[in-house]
Amino acid sequence: MSLDVTQVLLSAQSADGAIRKHAEESLKQFQEQNLPGFLLSLSSELANEEKPEESRRLAGLILKNALDAKEQHRKNELFQRWLALDAGAKVQIKGLLLQTLTSPVASARSTASQVIAKVAGIEIPQKQWPELIASLLSNIHQVQPNVKQATLETLGYLCEEVSPDAVDQDQVNKILTAVVQGMNASEVNFSNDMERDYIMRVVCEATQSPEVKIRQAAFECLVAISSTYYDKLAAYMQDIFNITAKAVRGDEESVALQAIEFWSSICDEEIDILDEYSSEFTADSDVPCFYFIKQALPALVPMLLETLLKQEEDQDLDEGAWNLAMAGGTCLGLVARTVGDDIVPLVMPFVQENITKSDWRQREAATYAFGSILEGPSADKLAPLVNVALSFMLSALMKDPSNHVKDTTAWTLGRIFEFLHGSALETAPIITAENCQQILTVLLHSMKDVPNVAEKACGALYFLAQGYVDAGSASPLSPFFQDIVQNLLMVTHREDAGESRLRTAAYETLNEVVRCSTEETAPIVMQLVPVIMMELHQTLETEKLSTDEREKRSELQGLLCGCLQVIIQKLGGMESTKYSFLQYADQMMDLFLRVFACRNATVHEEAMLAIGALAYAAGPNFAKYMTQFYQYLEMGLQNFEEYQVCAITVGVVGDLCRALEDKILPFCDGIMTQLLKDLSSNQLHRSVKPPIFSCFGDIALAIGENFEKYLIYAMPMLQSAADLSAHTTATDDEMLDYTNQLRNGILEAYSGILQGFKSSPKTQLLMPYAPHILQFLDALYNGKDMDDTVMKTAIGVLGDLADTLGVHAGPLINQSASSKAFLEECLASDDPLVKESADWASIAITRAVSG
Repeated sequence: MSLDVTQVLLSAQSADGAIRKHAEESLKQFQEQNLPGFLLSLSSELANEEKPEESRRLAGLILKNALDAKEQHRKNELFQRWLALDAGAKVQIKGLLLQTLTSPVASARSTASQVIAKVAGIEIPQKQWPELIASLLSNIHQVQPNVKQATLETLGYLCEEVSPDAVDQDQVNKILTAVVQGMNASEVNFSNDMERDYIMRVVCEATQSPEVKIRQAAFECLVAISSTYYDKLAAYMQDIFNITAKAVRGDEESVALQAIEFWSSICDEEIDILDEYSSEFTADSDVPCFYFIKQALPALVPMLLETLLKQEEDQDLDEGAWNLAMAGGTCLGLVARTVGDDIVPLVMPFVQENITKSDWRQREAATYAFGSILEGPSADKLAPLVNVALSFMLSALMKDPSNHVKDTTAWTLGRIFEFLHGSALETAPIITAENCQQILTVLLHSMKDVPNVAEKACGALYFLAQGYVDAGSASPLSPFFQDIVQNLLMVTHREDAGESRLRTAAYETLNEVVRCSTEETAPIVMQLVPVIMMELHQTLETEKLSTDEREKRSELQGLLCGCLQVIIQKLGGMESTKYSFLQYADQMMDLFLRVFACRNATVHEEAMLAIGALAYAAGPNFAKYMTQFYQYLEMGLQNFEEYQVCAITVGVVGDLCRALEDKILPFCDGIMTQLLKDLSSNQLHRSVKPPIFSCFGDIALAIGENFEKYLIYAMPMLQSAADLSAHTTATDDEMLDYTNQLRNGILEAYSGILQGFKSSPKTQLLMPYAPHILQFLDALYNGKDMDDTVMKTAIGVLGDLADTLGVHAGPLINQSASSKAFLEECLASDDPLVKESADWASIAITRAVSG
């Protein structure tokens, strides 16, 4: 297909929507019709020095997106697609990418660096592209600093993309040599052990380069190395501290930010290792903790505190803002989580010294420092300080002349309520009957402040309410409940509520206040129902909106549906309000169905969740809405593209089964057909598949022996998924989590089907499937990698099998290789839920075997 790629790439960035859309469609068509040609054209564009920078940059970006995606299943598809390309085309593309590293245009070099690392991430684990390191090495002998810098950047990205396990030792040594030779003026080659030792010194040397870009790239390299080679860093930490401190205190912001990022990265590593130490499963973490942060504390904390004074004037107004003060505060928060109580005496003098100064920067930095250390240290250590600070903070939030200080003060109050308030704490409560009213007065007053301060005040109220979720019937917030609700509704109607996420924050807080409320305030929640319904109704009456207005309307509809969901759960869950509340069900359902007619995925999710809650509250009476609602339910189950909508819809099918029981029967053919299609689809995100299996169980429980006609379709699917999940060797934690979710979904399906057929004359229909179910349980037991949730469900299925099939199951259970050992292990479990499930199974099995 002949296509002027340059022109199309420039058109794809046109301000004119129609031109842009046409160009995007041309690119999509080219990609679908001739992928090798498409990728080759893009890499030629990127490498061609005569082409405009804009078209080259976009060519590189599209190339990168053709090789990687956030979603794991999409990522795997793209990997496979690249590996399947014609070898000749791949060689040409890779040649053009390496050529681009020598380009005089910085953006082209930088993009090529990222794309090379993406290709390497696919190929190196497959033992392909062995010559890459050699090509990079030859670049490093170039005299031009821009080629060296681009190569260093490529190696930095390479460290992030390619897992060290995928690279054999020889390749690792070559990567290190490449960095060493690029950095080391004398370009001496070291023996292997020495290479690994010198790599850090040499990267450290590069942090002193006269070129800002090289200094930044060297620190980026350090950050990547800090997470990959944490256990090799001990010998260099003193040097690294000195160079990072120098960069943070005196280098350009882009370099200083990376220097702080190094310490944040070390905190992340140590938090993970210490978490593993404290979890009962692995008392011995794979990697020992070297306590680098603890050792660096006396010097690290003062350095971070200095950065807090380098705020930008308007940082509170820019949602994406990131600067030295914010990076320093974030790092300080991670340090507090890493070392706990030890940080407090190092930070408090700074707080006390600056909190009353006349310069807003000092007051804000002191407040930010205090707020940053509230997660990590013990409540015993923090409570006395917070008790003293609280009234000061409340006064600052009312009276400080600086918006910056007020913004950070409200954020800090939110952190106090999040981490030091709630029934789980052992210490004396920080919020008492005496100060609760003052706190609320201040927060409600601050909700009338400028949007960024009001948004943080809403956040503080959110955590204040959350702390009373277990307060029983006597929540200290009850006397002020009406006031709180009215104030939050006023915030949602502010002219400027679109700024600083204010409207969203107000609704989220309103939801939390309702969720954590008590029976005493239920009448006020009841008054809220027509108010929120009216607001939702008004959004449905608007005509002819611009795209921007439509987006805002969808956002508001999503917030209102979310709010109604929480109200439904609250009022529908209490006997005292359930019946009077359900008088609104018809109107509500009508509104939700009208919301579905507006095509917007986020709103569909929220409306679907609200309907699930309504079905649960209405029970069998929900049946009257099913005929109208069914088309939208089916639409949700067919929505592969926005798979979250599909997942939520599957969950709602479960809610409907529990609410309607056998009244769902008329709709089951359609639902089962769609669920079976979903399972067979390669397009649907894998995370939706475990809940679909569970949903089979919900349907079988609801319709009992009527599930008979679906057995011939559902059981083979369950069996093949069971075989697959029992014999999956998980390569990483994420894979293991998914495998266990899948196993749990399959087991929940078996459990629901077995229980659904219990005491029906048709139980014999399940006999042919019993041996396979027992084999699956054997395989899980022998695999030794199921989590407690799977263990509990699995032993429950063994009990269900015995309970439903009775004496017919006895001989099969006796012959099963490991059911006895499995049961004994579960009976001895520390997990009360596993033990409870095993106690029940034990009784059912004894009955079946002895019968």
